[in-house]
Amino acid sequence: MIVVNLDIMLAKRKMRLQELSEKVDVSIQNLSILKTGKAKAIRFSTLEAICHHLQCQPGDILEFREDIPSSPEID
Repeated sequence: MIVVNLDIMLAKRKMRLQELSEKVDVSIQNLSILKTGKAKAIRFSTLEAICHHLQCQPGDILEFREDIPSSPEID
C-alpha cells in the first residue's frame, strides 16, 4: 500500500495546506484528498511542484508499506 506523508512534510516545513495550494496551483480539495490518502493517482508535474516548494524528495511524501496479512483464526 502507498502511504502519503504530505501532512508530515507540511508540519516539518511549518506550511499550511492553503499556502501550498497557492504555490503549486492545485485546489485545497485535491491536496486534501492527497493528504488523507484517498487519492487514486497523482500527476508527476504535481508531485514535482510539491517537492519543489517543500524542498523534499518524492520519497519523503510517498511511502510503500507491505500489507500485513491478518493472522488466521485459531480454533
